[in-house]
Amino acid sequence: MSEALKEISFEEESPEIKDRVEKYWTKRAMSFFEQRKADIDSELADIWAEAIIKHLPADKNIKILDVGCGAGFFPVILGKRGYSVTGIDLTEEMINYADRMIDIYGLEGDRVKAIQMDAENPDFPDGEFDVVVSRNLTWTLPHPIDAYRQWARVLKKGGILLNFDAEYAKYHHNKDVREDPSHRGITAEMNDECHKIYHMLTISSLTRPEWDGEVLVNLGFKNIELDIDFSDKAFADHEEFRSPQKIFMIKATKA
Repeated sequence: MSEALKEISFEEESPEIKDRVEKYWTKRAMSFFEQRKADIDSELADIWAEAIIKHLPADKNIKILDVGCGAGFFPVILGKRGYSVTGIDLTEEMINYADRMIDIYGLEGDRVKAIQMDAENPDFPDGEFDVVVSRNLTWTLPHPIDAYRQWARVLKKGGILLNFDAEYAKYHHNKDVREDPSHRGITAEMNDECHKIYHMLTISSLTRPEWDGEVLVNLGFKNIELDIDFSDKAFADHEEFRSPQKIFMIKATKA
């Protein structure tokens, strides 16, 4: 691994961070479910489905892992289009809502499911999945290098990683996150907790997605694409869905 990466001491992150992250998202689970339900019933679902499917193999007989699935947005929109998707999330309450979401759209069963599991340490065999997808997760992780290493492990050789994320911590610096439509209804207390958490995370200080690309190179991925203009392109005709933050896309293939 490069000297730049060696100097980043994620191992020294306080053990309490993950517990605080889990508690934060537990409190937000119900409002998050309501937002994602509205998203699934809107044109946003088609926008995201198209953004993902264009990078997938033509054969739908593949296994997809959604790390940090939250209330089940990706499992549902991909499951409705015929894919087999397993979503995982650290937060039990989120998984409960993901199960509810999956049930609402009639997708319950082995093909589409949600499991409580740590994204930094997924409990699956090596090479279990053809594709790993993630959205708005990596920026919250205390040990993102460990997460990337584990996602590589559970991917089959030639498998695809698609990670959609943003530098949310930098955007929210000295801002009230309640200004963001995705945080509507959030209390001042939760707003303060969000700030405290991201200030505790080393990843908040890094330049992304360039840093992610370097990590993936060192982990043996190939054909790495860093699309920093993803959200500008994806939502060009749908300003109503555009986030104030620029979402980037990372695509990589396991060598």
